[in-house]
Amino acid sequence: MEMENQMESQRRRQDGKDVLISEGTGSLGCVGWFIVFLSGLFMFLLFPFTIWFCFKTVQEYERAVIFRLGRITDRKPKGPGIFFILPCTDSLVKVDLRTVSFDIPPQEILTKDSVTVSVDGVVYFRVSDPIASVANVSNADFSTRLLAQTTLRNVLGTKNLAELLSDREGIAHSMQSNLDEATDNWGIKVERVEIKDVKLPFQLQRAMAAEAEAAREARAKVIAAEGEMNASRALKEASLVIAESPSALQLRYLQTLNTIAAEKNSTIIFPLPMDVISHFMRK
Repeated sequence: MEMENQMESQRRRQDGKDVLISEGTGSLGCVGWFIVFLSGLFMFLLFPFTIWFCFKTVQEYERAVIFRLGRITDRKPKGPGIFFILPCTDSLVKVDLRTVSFDIPPQEILTKDSVTVSVDGVVYFRVSDPIASVANVSNADFSTRLLAQTTLRNVLGTKNLAELLSDREGIAHSMQSNLDEATDNWGIKVERVEIKDVKLPFQLQRAMAAEAEAAREARAKVIAAEGEMNASRALKEASLVIAESPSALQLRYLQTLNTIAAEKNSTIIFPLPMDVISHFMRK
């Protein structure tokens, strides 16, 4: 599916470029060709001096879109390296093909569940079609920046707060797809979109912190209650074992006395057998 979408976008871009070229590289007319002939004659007559105006160079990361009498001369941009132009009739526009990154300013957004948040992000894009980026839009960089801001608002407006906090990767992918589709006719390829920071109102932060603290306290009480229940069951089983063997209670007394004596206390409690105490009580 993704490959089909890319092929479709390339076909649309190629069709758009074909329309531009067919409209731009039509016949120059008699006057146009006459001006081109005069420019070539002028260049030939002043050859030692005009050579510096006929050869242009562009860097490895640049391409040049050449206009001849206001019309695009070729389906492909020139460069990199050196190329030839007519000094009086040709003009060129250099296009940088390197990846450009910019920050999306913080946007105040109302989420689907009516919570106001401030969200910012970063976008990475590059020019994939120099001719379309020059002929289809006046300023591709500025237009992409404005479109990124509106796309961020539109995408996050359909999400609730929980989705915004937990599904940043999905939101970034959705923004990238929308931006890439919208800027395809401009010759722009959006490579990556990232959500940088989500700022919540202070009152909402306090409410969420109180909710989390209450949930932790509730879990702690449940755990303590489960511990008490398990301890009571263990004591019940121990009492049943002691009831079956009366001498076990005396051994428990001695073990308790040993534990108290090991702590070096000044007070020592010496247990007496229950049958001895009951003998004195009957008297």
